[in-house]
Amino acid sequence: MTSKASPDVLVLGAGPGGLAIAAALSEENLKVEVLSANDRRDPWPYTYGIWGEEVDDLGLDHLLEHRWCNTVSYFGDGSIEPKDIANQATKHGRDYGLFDKKKLQQHWLKQCDNAHVLWHRGCASSISIEQKTSTITTTEGQKIKARLIIDATGYEPIFIKSEKSRPVAVQTCYGIVGRFNLPPVEEGQFVLMDYRCDHLSLKERKEPPTFLYAMDMGDGRFFLEETSLGLAPPLTLETLKSRLNQRLNHRGLEITSLEYEELGLFLPMNKQIPYLNQPVLGFGGSAAMVHPASGYLVGGLLRRAPITAKAIAKAMHNKEANSLQISSAGWAALWPAELRRKQALYQFGLEKLMRFEEQQLRDFFTSFFSLPNSQWYGFLTNTLSVRELVKAMVTMFINAPWNVRWGLMQMEGRELSLLWEFLKPIR
Repeated sequence: MTSKASPDVLVLGAGPGGLAIAAALSEENLKVEVLSANDRRDPWPYTYGIWGEEVDDLGLDHLLEHRWCNTVSYFGDGSIEPKDIANQATKHGRDYGLFDKKKLQQHWLKQCDNAHVLWHRGCASSISIEQKTSTITTTEGQKIKARLIIDATGYEPIFIKSEKSRPVAVQTCYGIVGRFNLPPVEEGQFVLMDYRCDHLSLKERKEPPTFLYAMDMGDGRFFLEETSLGLAPPLTLETLKSRLNQRLNHRGLEITSLEYEELGLFLPMNKQIPYLNQPVLGFGGSAAMVHPASGYLVGGLLRRAPITAKAIAKAMHNKEANSLQISSAGWAALWPAELRRKQALYQFGLEKLMRFEEQQLRDFFTSFFSLPNSQWYGFLTNTLSVRELVKAMVTMFINAPWNVRWGLMQMEGRELSLLWEFLKPIR
């Protein structure tokens, strides 16, 4: 489908990031077009979670497929009597939700369709930056002009430039949905992290730790996902699948009906924030918007897309503004200094956790979730101010056991450079 006049913005990609920013831009009465390799209605392969208060604040709780109020984690080693397991649970006291992926997709598509967003099928192969417009050429030879190009093509963007001096820590997951001979979790329960390791040998406990992310989906169905928090290089799917099977076998659980496998989400956790002085704007995974401490993305997309869109619309009021000036306004709104400073602190923490052994990691999370509820929630949702974030981290350090404090004090990698980025957030 082609347009007669050049759009204000051409968005590359129709995943969550692409649809979020396209919808927000259309709400600003900008003329928007989207170029994607796949049909915009194609189903998304992964699940997206969000805390209940977070989705309530956005007014989008109707987009949830499931919501749990019984939310827990397990940070013991598992070596207790089965009857005492409930007493070992860390109760979070907060609702957790799982998006209905189709509803979330339709939410953004409806906004786009109401604003008459135009859709193109194809892959961008090259870009030409002119004085006031940029031109994308597709692999099929189609040319599309726009005042601004937004690359939302994911974690390996086509046109976004960033420093690549550091190894990327990757969160990896292997998940299944199915029915079991026994309930893997309590009825109506959501398990954020289950780090119990009694199913592993002493040798395996020296290997990089993994945890179970699990939930009761209702009607006898359960979602179980073995997850590696973040490693460079990442754990393989084969390792995660083997770990999940060991966990199930140890608890006497058998799969009686397998609905589907979620074959590996490879989520970059510590990507560098892109250069902020480039004429193409990124959004979503391409703009390093994944939360380095939790892996969450969608909440950030929903909060930050309208802010970024407003900045772009304001910059476009100046008819003489070129692509670099408009893009710079978008980058400044997407990654203000405060968010860049927080990103450095989050990545500092991840750098530590990647080196923690199993016992240290379990002790770390026990201490973390002993913080006041508002502190750990704000940490995981990236809604604390810099001052509040520092206060939470200091409180956590003071109250943590010695093995955790010792691990946090050791400077064996990129910690000092990340602290410098916190003090001097320059991109």
